[in-house]
Amino acid sequence: MVVDLARSWLALSTPVTAAQAAGRPLVALESTIIAHGMPYPENVRTAREVEALIRDAGAEPATIALIGGRIHIGLSDDELELLGRSGRAHKVSRRDLPAVLASGELGATTVAGTMICAALAGIEVFVTGGIGGVHRGAPQSFDISADLQELAKTSVVVVCAGAKSILDIGLTLEYLETHGVPVLSCEQDNFAAFYTRDSGFRADFRLDDPAAQARFIRTKWDLGLAGGVVLSTPVPEAAAMRREEIDALTHQALAEAAAQGITGKAVTPFLLAHIKAMTGGRSLATNIALVKHNAEVGARLALAFARAGRSAGGAA
Repeated sequence: MVVDLARSWLALSTPVTAAQAAGRPLVALESTIIAHGMPYPENVRTAREVEALIRDAGAEPATIALIGGRIHIGLSDDELELLGRSGRAHKVSRRDLPAVLASGELGATTVAGTMICAALAGIEVFVTGGIGGVHRGAPQSFDISADLQELAKTSVVVVCAGAKSILDIGLTLEYLETHGVPVLSCEQDNFAAFYTRDSGFRADFRLDDPAAQARFIRTKWDLGLAGGVVLSTPVPEAAAMRREEIDALTHQALAEAAAQGITGKAVTPFLLAHIKAMTGGRSLATNIALVKHNAEVGARLALAFARAGRSAGGAA
């Protein structure tokens, strides 16, 4: 009954509804990357290109946002444009969903918010740029992204370029391990670090083949082990940045954020914008390249799930 009530808040787009009826796999996409992660018009153009990559692979993209008091699963071109241009979309995580839905205001979903909405819609695979995590200085600030708790409880696979390199990646992986969240890596042994390919930390398991990834994840859920799975894949080498450069820029940006009193969920957009400015836009090109690559990996996984057939576990 509770799940049925929650699903009454969903508004599925016509292409998403058609894909479900035809048995074509869906791939969830977040909207914070459009509203807060990139400048206009690159944000909208990238969103459309990512959706096209997923369709070309044989799956259907389902970009998720809160519009007019409903959770929209799949967005029209006009809705993508609205998110990209408005400048007024709320950043929506678990705690924000009731407020933004009840008010009917515009909301862009974070990793955590998108996982919740994807699970309600029965979507098992979600593609993002990089997950949130434990922030640098968290032992003093207690600043830990809600993404990590969501991964511990919501059964959706998150395909990403690892964790954002502005975070404390070692503590992020420790937190995930404590909460029983498996961290898979494909294309390399180590966990990725968003702008850079290698965080210096090993993932729990390396699985390059989408069918093997699907078997692992399905086994977890069939065992009744609820919660998400992180699938890390590195940014393409041609677009990657040097770790030393990003580390230096991150330290500079964190100092500037502290000086301006920027805290909480405002920190990540500030840091990304600062790094973009300091690199003359190179970091934005890297961001776009990694999101597109993640979309290809996520689409292949969604297709592997579809070929294997649905069993007892997973999002429902």
